[in-house]
Amino acid sequence: MTNSLNNLAALYRAQGRYTEAESLCQRSLAIREKILGPQHPAVATSLGGLAALYHAQGKYTEAELLYRRSLAIRERALGAEHPAVATTLENYAALLRKMDREVEAAALETRAQALQAKHAQENPAKRNV
Repeated sequence: MTNSLNNLAALYRAQGRYTEAESLCQRSLAIREKILGPQHPAVATSLGGLAALYHAQGKYTEAELLYRRSLAIRERALGAEHPAVATTLENYAALLRKMDREVEAAALETRAQALQAKHAQENPAKRNV
């Protein structure tokens, strides 16, 4: 159910229907936190979706808090070198660039690229998928 909520929220975000998207993102987040607990990787996914929505709306402070929380959860739950961590780092870096925080953004991008390169090297069959 929460995947459907997140997919619909992403569609609404792309359409500029931010109020509806936010409601769905918050609902998905609440369900996942209640059922799975606040430190579950799926919660990090919901946080990332809500952060992306806030990013699109120019609510940078709110988005940053959510990206940080999502990153922390993923690092704890999946490990600091997991590919999902790289995705969060990229999204967070894009936000920091919008906030004119180039040095911080570059550091996150460098880390994300290193993780992606390591994952590609360790999993060569997945590169062409």
